[in-house]
Amino acid sequence: MNKLLETISLRLIRHLPAETAHSTTIKLLKLGFASSKDLKDSELSETISNVLGLEFRNPIGVAAGFDKDGEVFDQLAQLGPGFVEAGTLTLEPQAGNPRPRVFRLSSDNAVINRYGFNNKGIMNGLQRLSKRKDKSAILGVNIGINKDTQTPVEDYLECLTHARDIADYVTVNVSSPNTPGLRSFQQVEKLEELLNTLIKASLKNNDANRPLPLLLKIAPDLRNEDIHEIVDVAVSSGISGIIVSNTTTSRPKNLLDAKQHEQGGLSGAPLFELSTQKLAQTYLAAKKRIPVIGVGGVDSAETAYTKVKAGASLIQLYTALTYKGPRLFSEINKGLSKALKNDNIEHISEAVGIEADYWVSKEV
Repeated sequence: MNKLLETISLRLIRHLPAETAHSTTIKLLKLGFASSKDLKDSELSETISNVLGLEFRNPIGVAAGFDKDGEVFDQLAQLGPGFVEAGTLTLEPQAGNPRPRVFRLSSDNAVINRYGFNNKGIMNGLQRLSKRKDKSAILGVNIGINKDTQTPVEDYLECLTHARDIADYVTVNVSSPNTPGLRSFQQVEKLEELLNTLIKASLKNNDANRPLPLLLKIAPDLRNEDIHEIVDVAVSSGISGIIVSNTTTSRPKNLLDAKQHEQGGLSGAPLFELSTQKLAQTYLAAKKRIPVIGVGGVDSAETAYTKVKAGASLIQLYTALTYKGPRLFSEINKGLSKALKNDNIEHISEAVGIEADYWVSKEV
């Protein structure tokens, strides 16, 4: 797409209410908006290592929440990410919380949402995802539970069973702040029961040479000691990796936008430092036993590189697309390649965690 037309489209979309803007973006992607070869090219395609037993064409992915119902996987893949995580998908269709439920904090390059896992149900989403054409980008499926479920562990298990043959990896979401009681699954006893159940299921009916990677997504509002306990449970259960982090219920003191008092999870630039510190804590607690995926406030090659140095083997973004548009993946990959060359680092894996100690000790 022509850069001028792309810029005009982005400006027009930003004048719409936040949720309307998002649904409009999905529709535009379906129509081929911003799909072009120059967005897909990546200078990092030959430098990314095997992570989670999968080959990623580059380390930058789309976080869950953007493509809630798996509607635009192929179109997003054309923008140049190495992977796209669809969802969160729940067992049954769910309307989510009443509108308005998402708020753009333009003064802070941030968003607050209280969507509440609005989606058309996992079978609906998987039906579309099963027809994806672009296999060069890795497909992740993020699973959660319905607000009114009485059988949460069983629901997670059924979601995993359905997703197992379609997804390249599955993420267990226990960290959204917008489903009552969901974050209680980060407590050691409940987490242990859940993960042990899901790990057994993930190993069934899979090629012995390629077991399904199962990831855990945690909140940025955990204490360091909580993170250590969660990591130990995750590793002992057989989890393949941990995503750090979901949105935060905290509100940094330097927020400017009047919408900062809205209830829900905060994402975007103000989450960067907190999520990066939690990433570093998780990386050090994991002791290289499993990889960590960094998400939260990534909006440039510089912030992406910081995540890598804090401990991220892969990186995800979402909110920054709202403000910077579809060329962000290409810009970040090119910038990362340049940063590695400037630091005389041949392979991105060599940079993972080299500043983790700094981030753990940093005041945020």
